[in-house]
Amino acid sequence: MSNQALAELTPPQQSAKERGLALYNQYKPATVELRIAADAGDAESQYFLAEELRQQKQYITEESQKWYEAAASQGELYAALRLSKSNNDLCAVINNCPEGSKTKEEWRIFLIKEAERRSNNGDGEAMYIMYLVTGKLEWLEKSAEADFGRSQWLLANRYKEGEKFLLPWKRNDEIGRWLKASAENGFPDGMLEYSAFLYENGGDLSVARHWIEEAAKTGYQSGVSSYGAYLAHAPALYDFPLDVVKGYALTSLLLELDGGGNVKPYVDEVLPEIAQKMTSSQIAEAKVFASQWKATHPPLSFYPGKFGF
Repeated sequence: MSNQALAELTPPQQSAKERGLALYNQYKPATVELRIAADAGDAESQYFLAEELRQQKQYITEESQKWYEAAASQGELYAALRLSKSNNDLCAVINNCPEGSKTKEEWRIFLIKEAERRSNNGDGEAMYIMYLVTGKLEWLEKSAEADFGRSQWLLANRYKEGEKFLLPWKRNDEIGRWLKASAENGFPDGMLEYSAFLYENGGDLSVARHWIEEAAKTGYQSGVSSYGAYLAHAPALYDFPLDVVKGYALTSLLLELDGGGNVKPYVDEVLPEIAQKMTSSQIAEAKVFASQWKATHPPLSFYPGKFGF
């Protein structure tokens, strides 16, 4: 689903947006950067700014409401979804919800109408949003069939949880099929879970290793940490060849994620363990490799769901 942002950002505004999204995806404060692009009318930035403000207070404030409405009015369906569920927010509990331009029900009607329109045009993400609105598994299945990677991953997990009647062997086949599709569509969680599926089901370990490496290349925190640890044999899984230089380098990159996600304690434990296997020249080589990796790959990210999962 393409965002319906009406604004054309200048290069500095686009740079601020990209920096803001990178910080947001690292669970770091991003309001300053996102506000620059939001003020310029970018719907995606308006939505994430509203999310950031809501998370800071743990409920929808007057300012976050303003940005949700600005984004939703440009067709940002996740913003409309948040507004349609506003009575479930903490502000309703404390009786302090801001008054909006539409009621919760009016936003729900708008959301369903627009999401159905886009779904009818083959938009897999809009189908996923219909699943979030209705909770009906058939919408998630339609979205997966439309090649939306997050839905393919989530559908595999719903099947794993026992949703829908499937024979045991058929259930496992379907889980593997959708995880593989999600991985091939570039969804990092799908990549890692498909590699684990192959490992647990006696699949080709070279394929499993490939998807762990591909997940790391996206900047996904779990992919980087897994790839680094397996290369350094900490632990020695998936039959990765020992490469302490790359393993140390990738693990050290995670030190950047000091704002949230509880990653630093992991790095503080694992990095010295890897260093014990290395010479000083190898550590120096690893620092060079880490610098080169950072310059040629996307920023580290937890890849949080746009609506929480």
